[in-house]
Amino acid sequence: MTERAQAAPGRRTLIGAGAAVLGTAALGVTTTAQAAGRHGGHGGHRLDLPVPTVIGHRGASGYRPEHTLGSYQLALDLGAHIIEQDLVPTRDGHLVCRHENDITATTDVSEHPEFANRRTTKTVDGVRLTGWFTEDFTLAELKTLRAKERIPANRQKNTLYDDRWEVPTFEEVLRWADREGRRRSKPVWLYVETKHPTYFRGLGLGLEEPLAKLLRRYGRHRAQSPVILQSFEPSSVQRLAKLVATPRIVLLSGAGSRPWDFQVSGDPRTTDDLITPKGLKWLASFAQGIGPTLDLIIPKDASGRLTEPTTLVRDAHARGLVLHPYTMRNENAFLPADFRRGTDPNAYGDAFGAFAAYFATGIDGVFSDNPDTALLAAADFAARR
Repeated sequence: MTERAQAAPGRRTLIGAGAAVLGTAALGVTTTAQAAGRHGGHGGHRLDLPVPTVIGHRGASGYRPEHTLGSYQLALDLGAHIIEQDLVPTRDGHLVCRHENDITATTDVSEHPEFANRRTTKTVDGVRLTGWFTEDFTLAELKTLRAKERIPANRQKNTLYDDRWEVPTFEEVLRWADREGRRRSKPVWLYVETKHPTYFRGLGLGLEEPLAKLLRRYGRHRAQSPVILQSFEPSSVQRLAKLVATPRIVLLSGAGSRPWDFQVSGDPRTTDDLITPKGLKWLASFAQGIGPTLDLIIPKDASGRLTEPTTLVRDAHARGLVLHPYTMRNENAFLPADFRRGTDPNAYGDAFGAFAAYFATGIDGVFSDNPDTALLAAADFAARR
């Protein structure tokens, strides 16, 4: 097991400190309602969340296997303002929480001889993959599997928690959020992504309709509901806008990339077109915000060091759009080169320095695998304002 660099803050220290700044008042940050002149209230929606918003990326995936109830619970306990779920379907149409429909790396499916013949090769959004896929399993079959750490080479300590949790359904997460909300006397916010929606619609497993049905069943379909919906495919966000009133975010990949639904429909636009004032105006016609990759906020040079910020924050705010970029992680391997410390890629670098650089651009929140670190960084940022 690789030890963390001497200068890097220890995991226990970060968790304890993050838990000490759970609330908005403790963070001392501006709420979206107070900042409405800049980015609140678009289209009748208001995100009643602190700014900067700390989004638990796949839960607290820096500390637990992603998209498990254990990861979600820890993110909530650490104080994350909102917790992310990625949704894919089972063969019988249930929505389950996995970052990808390929479950080879995130479950113990390869250890189940009864499913050996389910291993197959597919092309998903133009990428050829070999493994096991949720759409080839019923929910009952999927429930016989256990979740495991996706990147064990980077997060060896997380493997301690392999096989503890099932793959959760989104309905189970909704029930969990309701229970925790009652216990804490405040709503638990969820950030829900439709994964590969065009691909699944082609299989007769459309995501938006069953998602909207569940949101209505649990009373999370209204404009002020504690939910944000997101997708990398603008057409999925547009479809959701016709089904429910909850706030919506369009995710944006790197410069020059092209959403898969655009490729299928023949729409020639790329991310570069969508982040122009014209493109942002179009996005604002059906979404309340964008979730760009951090490189669209501050590009990196050839050595991986941060350069000058782009105008995206200013331009998006001018259109009334919230910005929640992705993804901050503590390990050197995932940080800009100027914030890496030592030579161990799996040791913690200067994550606080990187957070400070991104928060200084005016972003409204950030996805983080380490919500406790993000909360401390947000508190630092608020204290300096």
